[in-house]
Amino acid sequence: MTKDRHVFEALGRARIVVEDGEVVEVSAPLIRYCRLWEKLRGIPELTEERIRENIAFRIRDFGLCTKDRIVELDTFVGFGASETFMTALRRHLLDSTVTVCEGAGTVITSNPSLVQGIGARLSGVIETCPVRGIIKKIEAHGGMVLDPPRIDQVEGLQRALDLGHTQVGVTVADLASAQRCRALSSSAVLFGVHLTGITRNAADALCESVDLITACASAHIRELAPGKALLQAGTAVPIFALTTRGKEVLLERAKEVDSPLLVNTMRLPVLPEDKQPWPLI
Repeated sequence: MTKDRHVFEALGRARIVVEDGEVVEVSAPLIRYCRLWEKLRGIPELTEERIRENIAFRIRDFGLCTKDRIVELDTFVGFGASETFMTALRRHLLDSTVTVCEGAGTVITSNPSLVQGIGARLSGVIETCPVRGIIKKIEAHGGMVLDPPRIDQVEGLQRALDLGHTQVGVTVADLASAQRCRALSSSAVLFGVHLTGITRNAADALCESVDLITACASAHIRELAPGKALLQAGTAVPIFALTTRGKEVLLERAKEVDSPLLVNTMRLPVLPEDKQPWPLI
């Protein structure tokens, strides 16, 4: 019998393989420290064992990669791709989103809780296979997957446009997908994600295509931000708005953040040295 197999790059860009609900492989992470993981889960150093424990916890806690997957959630962090798109859907800045879920691939939805649920605690999905239980839950909560289920953000955007959506938020994890999505729609809000290790040339070109971008542990995105960013959210793993539309969406997200906020004008980026991932690559 063929095993359910899912491959992620997560927690310091370690390569993680989950088969039939079990963590079967964890590579050494490229990043050893991330302030976000220290803050959220008390992880002072990213090691293979801690990464294995965290993924196993996600499988137990919300059913990652299994038919028990919880697909609706509320806020997990203040500013993230799923949180930003959730708010944008709630406030009608977007009419649908195209994101990725393990066990389903590309997902099109207008349900804010669904886009948050599938993305909030999920890291870069490199490879996945259909899990019928996950797909059924996504469809029951107003989501649509591609036929056959697969990761294809360009096709997902095309499908959303064919359905009549005009203001579509799309997560993109590589330059080619971003450029093809932008060619399909000038009004789509493109959010660059999972970019640790991106080359400088690709980072520069990606910044010309997307509206929002997360710096992850990329030295190049941090270096490029001063000449491109209109707004920054967060200082450890910052999100940069690169267009007026991206700025509008990120400011709407700020309205829903419960914690006190400081709004000020200053030269960007603001990157306290002690908060940055290590090493930056």
